[in-house]
Amino acid sequence: MNSSVSEHKDWWPSPAKLNLFLHILGRYDNGYHQLQSLFQMLDYGDALAFDISTDDTIIRMETPLDGVPDDDNLIVKAARLLATKTKCNKGAVISLDKRLPMGGGIGGGSSNAATTLVALNHLWNTGLSEDELAELGLALGADVPIFVRGLTAFAGGVGEDITPAPQKEQYFLVANPNVHVSTAEVFTSPDLPRNTPAIRWEDYKFEKTWNDCQQLVANRYPEVAKLLQWLVHYAPSRMTGTGACVFATFSDYTLAEQVRDQMPETWQSFVAKGVNRSPLLDKLEQQR
Repeated sequence: MNSSVSEHKDWWPSPAKLNLFLHILGRYDNGYHQLQSLFQMLDYGDALAFDISTDDTIIRMETPLDGVPDDDNLIVKAARLLATKTKCNKGAVISLDKRLPMGGGIGGGSSNAATTLVALNHLWNTGLSEDELAELGLALGADVPIFVRGLTAFAGGVGEDITPAPQKEQYFLVANPNVHVSTAEVFTSPDLPRNTPAIRWEDYKFEKTWNDCQQLVANRYPEVAKLLQWLVHYAPSRMTGTGACVFATFSDYTLAEQVRDQMPETWQSFVAKGVNRSPLLDKLEQQR
């Protein structure tokens, strides 16, 4: 945690994820894309704290995000959705320790929403099952159910068809080229490949997969291309999601940190361990 975070608050993890690959198989009639991906949970991310109120009219951020009104904040939306669904008579004032870049493709907003659903379901005693929370989360965003379930997993469909897929322990250097990539812009582009053949999960190998969004984004955002070219000299590297963050894969933490030390300071970065179980699930277990 950074020094601005109160040690007296009870913090809930809101971890990052990586898409180790992202294949686009086609498009459904409703406009959504049919995807295949491997969501890798990380042991690094944001954190949220909840001060529970007996006044159900109070659901707000203690730490608003710059330029994001509470009504547009996925955290507040998630809390209100849970309260409405369960007819809860409590409120919450929510603090956010923001470490993940917004619009980076590492799941910051979706993870925040999922942590809010999981934590408040416990703290408000609203009693929804994991399946019910995941279904609720889907209304907030396609990636929210992955974070609610909290397991490294393969995903199909629009991202809702989830199969747990434990991976060997690795370390990831994740870097942000400081550009904001619009997911909508990527998915509406006529240049986006939409005909990648489906793979069987059992056949997954990193080197035999790719990210169908990567070339399009690299063409439009030179900083993403530059970061990819820099990282690939040191380790297998790829863009995550629709970007803009890029990751490199290492079997050794020290090596990842050494490469990070050489990285130009204009790029924000962190090293994280890939975990098969989200720290959010561990926190929930400790609370029970």
